[in-house]
Amino acid sequence: MSHLVLSHVTKRFGRVTAVDDLSLSIEKGECFSMLGPSGCGKTTTLRMIAGFEDLDEGELSVGGQLLSSCVRNYYVPPEKRNFGMVFQAFAVWPHLSVWDNVAFPLQIRGLPKSEIAERAGRAIRYTGLASVERTFPNELSGGQKQRIALARAIAINPSVMLLDEPLSNLDPKLREEMRFEIKDLQRQFGFTIVFVTHDQTEAMALSDRILVMKDGVAQQVGTPLEIYRRPASRFVFGFIGLSNFLPVEVEGGSAWVEGAREAGPFPVSTGGVPGRRMTLACRPSEVGLSRDTGVLGTVRRRAYLGDTVDYRIAIGAVEVRVQKNRREAPFGEGEPCRLSFPDPIWYDRE
Repeated sequence: MSHLVLSHVTKRFGRVTAVDDLSLSIEKGECFSMLGPSGCGKTTTLRMIAGFEDLDEGELSVGGQLLSSCVRNYYVPPEKRNFGMVFQAFAVWPHLSVWDNVAFPLQIRGLPKSEIAERAGRAIRYTGLASVERTFPNELSGGQKQRIALARAIAINPSVMLLDEPLSNLDPKLREEMRFEIKDLQRQFGFTIVFVTHDQTEAMALSDRILVMKDGVAQQVGTPLEIYRRPASRFVFGFIGLSNFLPVEVEGGSAWVEGAREAGPFPVSTGGVPGRRMTLACRPSEVGLSRDTGVLGTVRRRAYLGDTVDYRIAIGAVEVRVQKNRREAPFGEGEPCRLSFPDPIWYDRE
């Protein structure tokens, strides 16, 4: 059932359209990520949901209740939307203890002391802060400060949790741990999450569905697997995961890498249009690498990435990135090799 609905939402800053005619339906209890490069409109969208920015066009509602409407001149302020918000910069109060940071929003609402104690205590326990609840933030790590922000947002029993790149200031290991903690908290409390990030790994790991944005326009909405396996455009393909784009010429049932006909052809099963100059898109992990069959290439560089070997292979003037398990027969720099492309995606040449 749709819980958070954006209908034809537009936001402009002067002559710049930051968000252009965006319509979304986010389900109750869903973890929904907005992903895209800097300046694509994802944070502006989150701020409109939170009530920090007015809409120039369209409407926004949650649970069937209207929150913002330009046409009806209707607006519910942020403090009355019952949304939790966690910012990139933690935004904890340094002069208040962990307990007081979490309890303060409840005190502002005028709740009874017993209810404040119950809600704040529960949020602190679930975020693993019980042992430091009387400690001040400047004595804590970045991960603990982020947990304070999460606990403070959880304590108000939000219907929607808004997360604005909350993990970007953490080191990689802690960032990975916090992803799992956020998902666990969502399962325990049942709130809807709207998560803004430019990190595709975070979005893939956390999300039930992902919105990919570019220049204020929605490019694709889908599950992580749908977006990874069936990208709607070349932009989405290139933004999600590692990618190769090869300029090719298609003739009959074969294709040649442009400018490298001497490297030989490879078969085209579906998608490539005969007589056309096209772009072949493929993932580095999906490229076949052997000594016997395929397009002739030369290993230009290789790097060991734990269990994976990352190759940069030249086919004429075109470089192809290939990743293989290190236990497979390795190729050295300068060695000839053969590449195959078993399941590419095809795009018209830009």
